Amino acid sequence: MSADPSFASEEAEDGQCLRLTGRWTVEAAGVEARANAVAAAARPGANVAVDVGGVEAMDTAGAWLIDRSRAAMDAAGSHAAIVGARHEHAILLKEAAWREFERPTPRRVNFLLDPLTEIGRDVWLGFRDLFDGVAFLGRIVSSIGRSLSQPWRLRGTSIIAHIDAYAFQGVPIIALINFIVGCIVAQQGIYQLRRFGAATYAIDLIGILVLRELGVLLTSIMVAGRTGSAIAAELGSMKMREEIDALRVMGLDPIEVLAVPRILALLISLPLVAFIGDMAALFGSLLVCWGYEGINPTAYLDLLKEAIGFNTFAVGLIKAPFMALVIGAIAVIEGFATQGSAESLGRQVTSAVVKAIFMIIVLDGLFAVYFVAIHY
Repeated sequence: MSADPSFASEEAEDGQCLRLTGRWTVEAAGVEARANAVAAAARPGANVAVDVGGVEAMDTAGAWLIDRSRAAMDAAGSHAAIVGARHEHAILLKEAAWREFERPTPRRVNFLLDPLTEIGRDVWLGFRDLFDGVAFLGRIVSSIGRSLSQPWRLRGTSIIAHIDAYAFQGVPIIALINFIVGCIVAQQGIYQLRRFGAATYAIDLIGILVLRELGVLLTSIMVAGRTGSAIAAELGSMKMREEIDALRVMGLDPIEVLAVPRILALLISLPLVAFIGDMAALFGSLLVCWGYEGINPTAYLDLLKEAIGFNTFAVGLIKAPFMALVIGAIAVIEGFATQGSAESLGRQVTSAVVKAIFMIIVLDGLFAVYFVAIHY
């Protein structure tokens, strides 16, 4: 059996010699205690030679502990040096050398100015992100236009695969969410309007709210959380594994290869799932109106046709491609911004979802103001 780490103290002509023997490895029993004992055995003020020529085996942990003992001797007033190291041990001792890390000076906290500084910083970062986003959006639109003008550059297989992932596989959850929200809105509308003897006007409320605002808004938020995060995670993982750099080395444009198929798939998918979400919400409200107020499906559809026009239906679908473009652009930007760590990937995916949902709500508000201004 190999010897445990040990040492012996000997007198030398110019001071003291501490001879280390045994295996100075992390698996050895009591290696840290022996290293502390070595440091304690040195005489203050003496020239101490730490002879490691008799060490049978040494790993990084052992080298670090031995050099830490040498540093502790120096701190206690001795003049210590490591001698007799074999070539491989000398390399370990050099690379795993003990060193003190400088502690940063604590930052002074100003409870009055610090919140204002953070607000200013966030505002500046917001404007910077907006500027970068508009610039990147221009690159994406340019790449999409180039691909559409030269159809042989389009990656049809990739687009179809992404449509399947973004639209068809997302239909169940999107339809379910919109169905539940349609039921809730109908139930609350009937309950509130029944007190005024106007329960049937809940159908007007439901039709306009779902088709103009709620259907496309809920669907876009779901797509941002489901698809936007997936795009950011996929591109971020490719960035971490240097696959995007490999595309550039091969002379391919990552925007055209990776971003354009995903964004085109989103532009096609979001209006489709928004339409399905609208129908699911109306179907849920139909069931609630039938159960709560006794409005049968035929009467429900007649009242719904009177309440809405084609413009009510068109407003929601007009918004969908713009929201898809915003979701895709933000997801691509955040994916390409990923650095080489899992923490960075998680941060960028989170940022993609949060920014996309925020911009969806802002865009919906801008569209609402615009359509009211043109009386559409």
